[in-house]
Amino acid sequence: MNIIAIDIGNTNITIALFLKGQEESIKSIPGKSESELAVCLKSIWQKIPVIESSKEKKQDGVIVVSSVKADWTRLIERIVKETLSENILLIGKDIPLPMDLSISKSSKIGTDRIVSAAVAYAVVKEPVVIADFGTAVTIDLVDDRGVFRGGVIFPGFEISAQTLKENTAQLPKIKVTRPKTPYGKTTRQAINCGLYYSAISTLQEIIRRYAEEIGTWPKTLITGSAAKIIKDDCDFIDSYVPNLVIKGIVLAYRKHIENKTA
Repeated sequence: MNIIAIDIGNTNITIALFLKGQEESIKSIPGKSESELAVCLKSIWQKIPVIESSKEKKQDGVIVVSSVKADWTRLIERIVKETLSENILLIGKDIPLPMDLSISKSSKIGTDRIVSAAVAYAVVKEPVVIADFGTAVTIDLVDDRGVFRGGVIFPGFEISAQTLKENTAQLPKIKVTRPKTPYGKTTRQAINCGLYYSAISTLQEIIRRYAEEIGTWPKTLITGSAAKIIKDDCDFIDSYVPNLVIKGIVLAYRKHIENKTA
């Protein structure tokens, strides 16, 4: 099974190549970089083997997409069509969501959240919390039956830092890093500590409330570009998993194929 899995986020587009189910490469590119996206897609598509029986020398692979940004979905669709003469398979449209949801309007939930939750539950096989620290932070809950219950959303580090700068007279915009002390001696350090420890404490409090709701302490996985910043101070989590959405995209496609052939 040869797959190009594409995670279209709010800031970046992550493109991964899987050959015979094994991850070969993964790259994150700013969504506005059309030329770089085209070069990357063309390069990795050429690594997919050709179908032996194909007279047109057609590659034996698919391009599967999870997206939270419609205009970038159209961009990727156009690049794939013009550069590779292929079509994309969009999760939630061409490929069904890979798990049950206890939510009435499932189409309103980002497919990135669903595929991450599905692959997390597939690994732990018990209640699990999935926290994705990106442009926005999502913290979602899957119960013991493997049903997506819902979650919370709040601003990520970049948005929070920008909001402080825009809505105050003197506060500067900072880039959040792991603090050396729990307090800041300068304004920049104080903002950094505030944003950093707020994120950690919010995560811990939400997990606690989820545990009270379902009657057991769930496993917790964190992912996302900012997760690696806070992971060393989150001794209450079980795993840090980079690029969880990409893994979930592959799982969703595999489930789709298995259901079609069953």
